[in-house]
Amino acid sequence: QNMLEELLIHKPDDPIQYMINHLKQNNDDAPRICVLGPPASGKTTVTMWLCKHLDAIHISQETLLFKEILALTNEAKAYKEKNQKIPSALWANLIQERLSNVDCIKQGWILEGFPENQEQAWMLQSAGIIPRHVVVLYAPDTVLIERNSGKRLDPITGEVYHTTFDWPRDLLVQQRLVKPEDLSEQEMSKKLLEYHRNFPGVFQIYQKVLKSINADQPSVDVLSQVLTYVQTRHRSAAPFTPRILFCGPPGSGKSLQAAIIAQKYGIVNICCGQLLKEAVADKTKLGGLVKPYIDNGYPVPDNLVMKILAERLNALDCMTNGWVLRGFPRDIEQGELLQKSHFIPN
Repeated sequence: QNMLEELLIHKPDDPIQYMINHLKQNNDDAPRICVLGPPASGKTTVTMWLCKHLDAIHISQETLLFKEILALTNEAKAYKEKNQKIPSALWANLIQERLSNVDCIKQGWILEGFPENQEQAWMLQSAGIIPRHVVVLYAPDTVLIERNSGKRLDPITGEVYHTTFDWPRDLLVQQRLVKPEDLSEQEMSKKLLEYHRNFPGVFQIYQKVLKSINADQPSVDVLSQVLTYVQTRHRSAAPFTPRILFCGPPGSGKSLQAAIIAQKYGIVNICCGQLLKEAVADKTKLGGLVKPYIDNGYPVPDNLVMKILAERLNALDCMTNGWVLRGFPRDIEQGELLQKSHFIPN
């Protein structure tokens, strides 16, 4: 699925070579995660913990500006030095450049605090940056304002601590903590207002892969919930037609289970024995060949059964909605016949 997404986005001139390169380079199981949330919700703490746990690469606006040497870094820094807002397109290009490095491809990445609005989310998508999991931290504004005032930063590791909620045990770490250039309460309220205004647009784009987690609880619980979510696999959005086979001895409940599944998922319920009787009753050409065997209580030859079954499985309702089959195959030979006829259960 990931390879198909990349093909659709990048439209390479040589798609076959592109797919070969993708399979050689890419680790499709590597994490691709965005951690979002309002200021002081704990994004940095969660991201750094996840990176250690998953051995993934931490990407944030700070790391891109001050820890990376990228082609566009100086251009972005120039905006920062003039106290001007860095354009969303420039951020998207910086992120794309960083994520194309081999460490991000092999180990995966966790993007902190970006995108901040719908425009940035669209830009990431158009650049082929599509997260598999989006974690959104939330807490009441009053809690976030209180947290903001007690924030402390370790200048060596970049880890964030708090005077009340998360004070380090190590005395050396305690001594080197600095108070970051934090927002005043008024500025914090303004930032929160901006976040609440922009978040619905981001939610709209990522809602199928997004999970909101309450950050106003012990950090152990927050981290546990985040990890549980990012380790889940989403069901593919690709069209899926069920082809289900029910096997089991007489009286094991095949008929009942097949009927329940067919009703619940709107697929076609096929009983092989019933199909043969219907062919005889409808006086079809194949039914005429089957009739003497059924009348005399002999088993119907496999090739005849397969022809009737193939006719039914090739019908439009089975091709479109999928099917659940019972009563066939009953042995290895019939199983091989089903495979050779290209009716392969999934």
